[in-house]
Amino acid sequence: MWKWLHLLAKPDRLYRLCSQWLPWFGGGAISCLALGWGWGFIFAPPDYQQGESYRIMYLHVPAAMWSMGIYAAMAVSALTGLVWQMKMSDLVARAMAPIGAAFTFIALVTGSAWGKPMWGTWWIWDARLTSELILLFLYMGIIALYHAFDDRRAAGRAASILILVGVVNLPIIHYSVQWWNTLHQGSSGLLQQAIAPEMRTPLRWSILGYLLFFITLTLSRLRNLLLLTEQHRPWAREIAHLEKKQ
Repeated sequence: MWKWLHLLAKPDRLYRLCSQWLPWFGGGAISCLALGWGWGFIFAPPDYQQGESYRIMYLHVPAAMWSMGIYAAMAVSALTGLVWQMKMSDLVARAMAPIGAAFTFIALVTGSAWGKPMWGTWWIWDARLTSELILLFLYMGIIALYHAFDDRRAAGRAASILILVGVVNLPIIHYSVQWWNTLHQGSSGLLQQAIAPEMRTPLRWSILGYLLFFITLTLSRLRNLLLLTEQHRPWAREIAHLEKKQ
């Protein structure tokens, strides 16, 4: 395991791996999302209570789940960078941050659109909604810290500390519907057991598609960050030169 991590710590090696994996994860993301959304939006039956409006869950639920999942992955990367001083860990967390912010924004917008017919309002200071909004602010603060320092190491340390402090918000988001009296519906279970099978299966494909899409975007951003931070290295200059020719 340590040998594998040591190989990933080499920027040129990590760049090549990102390039190799990118088309596979990208193709998987397109396939899973096409299957999940096509099945969910076209073939899944309407809900007996919510009618057709429930279909927004195929956009909302995966975005909400992975908005927290991405943050947890960033926390692992930040902890690795702080403890073992791995520069690549900082870059991985930096690559993830805007994607996590986008997923959180999608979760908030689609949640508001879903809440309008259900609650009669676009927004309410519900515990789940408020803690998810705080998550968006955390992402924005982390992104701002990465750009606040000329010294990339100092920026990485500051952002990593904020990431780790913000982890406390994740259980608040997850358990908010149990800890407080909230309008937000309760959890459908880790594997969505409470949802009817004909609606649950396309949701699972959508969740997998969002995960693969997140990995695809992370690999793409990580490649760009590697070229940016290692631009003085011969291998990075060679790749940049080849890309200009193309």
